[in-house]
Amino acid sequence: MRTALATLATLAALAALQSAPALAADTPAPPTVELAAEASGPAANDLAVAVMYAERSGASAAAVAREVNRDIAAALELARAQGAVKVQSGNVSTWPAYGKDGQGRITAWRMRSELRLESTDTAAMSELVGKLQESLALAQLSMEPAPETRRKAVSDVTVDALRAFEARAKLIADTLGRRYRIAHLSVGEHGLQPPPMPRMRAAAMAAEAAPAPLEGGESRVSVQVGGRIELLD
Repeated sequence: MRTALATLATLAALAALQSAPALAADTPAPPTVELAAEASGPAANDLAVAVMYAERSGASAAAVAREVNRDIAAALELARAQGAVKVQSGNVSTWPAYGKDGQGRITAWRMRSELRLESTDTAAMSELVGKLQESLALAQLSMEPAPETRRKAVSDVTVDALRAFEARAKLIADTLGRRYRIAHLSVGEHGLQPPPMPRMRAAAMAAEAAPAPLEGGESRVSVQVGGRIELLD
């Protein structure tokens, strides 16, 4: 008798276990809502960036290279003496010029070599660029947030974006008389929106070869948070 009762109890337990997944499968999934929130904030443009270059042309590729390399070497020596400015070599390119007779003859060679300058000391950068323009040309001059400045700005804006997402999720749930939980969340940075630089600044500096004032201003960083919430009873 006891054996029979034990067998019946075991069979009942197995039946309950087998029916549990079916009951769970029959339970409807909670309704979901997809939403997004965005926040933006300022990032100080505290890093000056300049790209300068030497460019020469001539009949001999070797002679052109010697002239360009001489100009770049002199510029590097001058830039390294300015400890507040970081300098590094940039793009170097050489290309031929062909005659107009249509026979594909190379009549000259042209070479361009760039230097990239970076500094958080705008006065030192402005002075150095003015000196270098005695032998180099200015291709680009801009202000942007330094890496650490940008990271801090992005962190602050991320907090604001997450709070905005949370507030919107709560608003939706409260309006519908539900509780909620976050089922999925993603965070993305939109990048920088720098202020426009004066178009004539580089041209004016090239003409005068003198220090020019640099005004940093601010860029905008944006962070978007997207996700899905489940509405609970």
